[in-house]
Amino acid sequence: MLVNLAEVRHAVESDAIVPCFQPVVDLRSVRLVGFEVLTRWRHPTLGLILPKNFIQLTEELGIIGILTRQILRKAFRSAAMLPGRLTLAVNVSPIQLRFRSLPTQIREAAEVAGLPLERLIIEITESAILDNEELALTIARELKEMGCHLALDDFGTGYASLRHLLALPFDQLKVDRSFIQQMTLRPESRKIVSAVVGLGKSLGLTTLAEGVETAEQEAMLLQVGCILAQGWLYGRPLAMDQIPSMLAAPPRAILPQLPALMRKRALEAG
Repeated sequence: MLVNLAEVRHAVESDAIVPCFQPVVDLRSVRLVGFEVLTRWRHPTLGLILPKNFIQLTEELGIIGILTRQILRKAFRSAAMLPGRLTLAVNVSPIQLRFRSLPTQIREAAEVAGLPLERLIIEITESAILDNEELALTIARELKEMGCHLALDDFGTGYASLRHLLALPFDQLKVDRSFIQQMTLRPESRKIVSAVVGLGKSLGLTTLAEGVETAEQEAMLLQVGCILAQGWLYGRPLAMDQIPSMLAAPPRAILPQLPALMRKRALEAG
């Protein structure tokens, strides 16, 4: 999908880039526990455009900071109206993690919206850490001191994840979707996911599986003790006005449908 710099600049200036919200569920009950904020551009002729098609252009234009403030403002204002038990996860790009002012931006946006920082999960990719490890560590510690939770995104696809797990105060591991999508096809992927979940447990971290699309993947994740999941099986990214209907819907009970041994392991994992 081709868009040009002028279009991207106009989209930011006209506030046309908006947050959408992807559900995150507890695998043991399939109850909603929060949302991840995903950025979408409402293009007048092309419809919703994914961030991979415009984020890099905002970085080239030097307006990624402006876009960050816009998305935080809108997402936090929407999240403040959700039940207090629900969390909100926000992904931080490598460029954003270079801004020393990022914690201040997040705190100010949350204060204006009336959103407690304890409900925020800031997702950091390993590539963002590798760009400037010292600054990343400083920012991560400040976010943690503010009350935010930290998640290491796309775990297993980087170069020094174990070292970063020890160096930064993470609360959550997100298992990369590439492993989840191969779980039902390749024993090696199942072993990797099981190992990551085990590592998370040993370090006191919650594990979240990305890109869950089938009931078979879901059952395998339960069997290895993964706690949280997100993906099309639970819902595609929603506009804020679509969330009330999701909140009103009953959870999809899956534990009774699983074999007894698997159900027992899933309950024990919690």
